[in-house]
Amino acid sequence: MLFDFHTHAFADAIAERAMASLLNTTKNNKETEHMKAYTDGTISGLRNLMQEKGIDKSLLLPIATKPSQQTTINNWAADVMGSGIYCCGTVHPDAENAVEEVERIKSLGLCGIKLHPEYQLFYPDEERVFPIYRKAAEIGLFVVFHAGWDPIGKEEILAPPKSFANIAEKFPDLTIVAAHMGGMRLFDEVEDCLAGKFKNVYFDTGAVADYINSEQIFRIIEKHGADKILFASDAPWDDPLKETEMINNLPLSQSDKDLIFYGNAERLIGGNRYA
Repeated sequence: MLFDFHTHAFADAIAERAMASLLNTTKNNKETEHMKAYTDGTISGLRNLMQEKGIDKSLLLPIATKPSQQTTINNWAADVMGSGIYCCGTVHPDAENAVEEVERIKSLGLCGIKLHPEYQLFYPDEERVFPIYRKAAEIGLFVVFHAGWDPIGKEEILAPPKSFANIAEKFPDLTIVAAHMGGMRLFDEVEDCLAGKFKNVYFDTGAVADYINSEQIFRIIEKHGADKILFASDAPWDDPLKETEMINNLPLSQSDKDLIFYGNAERLIGGNRYA
């Protein structure tokens, strides 16, 4: 069983335009000009990738880059969820009704909330976002954050591992998923200030296979606990086989690998009615 906890797709009407824009941005950066897409950005493209790579279930993480987008995106996410596709909702920190939208996300049957500091231009530990966390914790929604470096981010990294440590301390009842093993390309900081320190923090493996060596990811998993690691690819921006091979090649027990590949995801999704 494989449950990919970090994937992306767009509505059919905008998928081609959105993918072209993102790929053009990465091509203007020498560090990211090699990046490619493994789907066309549509739900059907994601399903095709799942079938090709042997992925049984995927969690879709939509992102509202403007306050005006959150309602439409969340309605779409609720509509496409099912038959192996699970979805988070999204809110924008600048939306006046962000807290109310968190409640609506719950009512729509969505699994959690996706926030992306680099795309939404906020620091995870700034106080203006705290009401969103407070409401999510109150009604039992986990929050998935982009963490660390991002290919199309600005020079300053807005979501370092320390910011998640600050949130975890302030909101012990909030379930936090810090994507990209707690901070893409900031793995030393993850080891220093985040790994193994908080019961309410999970890491996902989204797109890290090309950026972390086997010794360091094994140390982080051992320190943090296999029960807090989620298999993820960040599709369409990485081939899920890279992350499955990375995990399979680690000296972990099969029971720990099973937790990472699907057990932890199913525990977090819980009693969601979609399968």
